[in-house]
Amino acid sequence: MNALLAWYFVTVWGAGYIATKAGLHYAPPFTFLALRFGFGLLCLLPVFFLSGTTWPSRRDIGHLAIAGLLMHVVQLGGSHYAQYLGMSAGVAALIISTQPLFTALIAWKFMQERIQPGQWLGVAVGLAGVALVVWHKIDVREVGWDSLAATLIALTGVTAATLYQKRFVPRAGLRAASLIQFAVAFAAFVPLAVGVEGFRVTWSPTLFASIGFLVIFTSILGVSALYVLLRHGEATRVTSMFYLPPVIAVVLELATFGVMPSGIALAGIAMACAGVAMTVWSGRWNSPSSSR
Repeated sequence: MNALLAWYFVTVWGAGYIATKAGLHYAPPFTFLALRFGFGLLCLLPVFFLSGTTWPSRRDIGHLAIAGLLMHVVQLGGSHYAQYLGMSAGVAALIISTQPLFTALIAWKFMQERIQPGQWLGVAVGLAGVALVVWHKIDVREVGWDSLAATLIALTGVTAATLYQKRFVPRAGLRAASLIQFAVAFAAFVPLAVGVEGFRVTWSPTLFASIGFLVIFTSILGVSALYVLLRHGEATRVTSMFYLPPVIAVVLELATFGVMPSGIALAGIAMACAGVAMTVWSGRWNSPSSSR
């Protein structure tokens, strides 16, 4: 079951690059994200109340709100804004894919997760593989200090969110967690969309399709799958999967737009898969923070 969830998460997260790229043609980033989380709330509210889901404690609501700000507002706001400023998707994907390195270091230092040498090697091999996959898309002239800062903010957000959720609310109900975090994200993005961007939208079927896919398959089901996996495995093991979505994006780009990856990119796909395998399967970890 966990293997199916892992592959689902990797696939929809990779497809999210394509959906986001399409949606940003019709709305600037904060407006696009406000629409995304507003639609997400409309989807979640009936499910939450009809299913009889109970609210978590006040303490857990606070922790979930913080994790939501980190995961949705800081990460998505930073990565979307970086692309809006001109950073290529390849550079953004490469920077954000270094998350497992930072997660491993923090989990090892502060969460007492014991990481074997083979798993450290897997982290490095996976990162090198992603670098090869996106190398043909990288144009260093597109990397300005402002877009680089926005991407590093996104990297910090997703790393902190993963560790924070794992540490403070590892067993929160998924429906309640999603509803609280969507509400926090919506409340944060609406003022930004109105005040910074003037809430400019070009309504289009492509925009609706993009938002629908990102809300249902990525934000609701994808993030829920990630949190389920975090309950059953160590933080570094789970987040090593973040190497694979850029690989999925390349495959989908080929299927959707007929863009054939280069031989270097194909070699990178193989390296990224090998790196994830080394990180996930190099023996068992001894982690007091694991929920096994």
